[in-house]
Amino acid sequence: MLVANSCLATLLFAINFLGMIIWSLKNDLKQISYQDSLCIFRGYFMHVTVAIHFDSYLLQAIYRYITVVYPTRLSWQSKQFQGFLIGLSWVCAFIFTIPHVVTGEIQYNADNQLCEIPFHLSFIIIYNIIYVYFIPLNGIMFIYVKLILYVKEINKRVTSVNTVSRAQRELKMIHRIVILVSILVILGVPYTVFIFIGFFTQPPKYHFRISFTFVDISLVFIMITLFQFTDPVKIYIMGKIKRQSNIIAATTTIQMIGIK
Repeated sequence: MLVANSCLATLLFAINFLGMIIWSLKNDLKQISYQDSLCIFRGYFMHVTVAIHFDSYLLQAIYRYITVVYPTRLSWQSKQFQGFLIGLSWVCAFIFTIPHVVTGEIQYNADNQLCEIPFHLSFIIIYNIIYVYFIPLNGIMFIYVKLILYVKEINKRVTSVNTVSRAQRELKMIHRIVILVSILVILGVPYTVFIFIGFFTQPPKYHFRISFTFVDISLVFIMITLFQFTDPVKIYIMGKIKRQSNIIAATTTIQMIGIK
């Protein structure tokens, strides 16, 4: 359920980003600059989906840690508890992003043809960095390090093979989460650099277009990596492709026989 939540969060993030890009391109082609009625909402929803995206990885890390360190707390591992955490993270993302709108920080940028928070030193920028990025990323890394130390500790003790195997398996899953987050962080460097530039001076004219291009690339890599890491999805899609190929091959063979 938590993996499906991450996939859905990534998909929503990508769809919203695609919508912003299409609108910008349409205005570029028409050589017009104006703020439509949904511009502020798209800017707001983008920050919501980013928050949900990062929180979904943090939830996965927390769940993996619980299954290893507290294996007897079955209620914490139930689907109901997972659903509660997912719902809570979504509600928090929508609520905690409201200040972006009510403070008027999400503004239309004519050069980049989108509504975003200007890169300058402000409360909302700091608030956004802490809530959306700092807390989830540091939480994931903290859990990852704690689980590494825990696995090393149980390896030193007389522990059942099943316990060690489960701990190593969950550690591997968190390692995959760290890889996904690292992709976002590395390709998000231009975005981060422009934010810090904005603290002291005016960023380059097309800073949003440049930074969002790297974010788009990161989303492609994230989708590919999620596909590789999520075995049930991978098996299902590959099976569908294989069946479709077999149907096409069979149809072609029948047509060739009919021609002869």
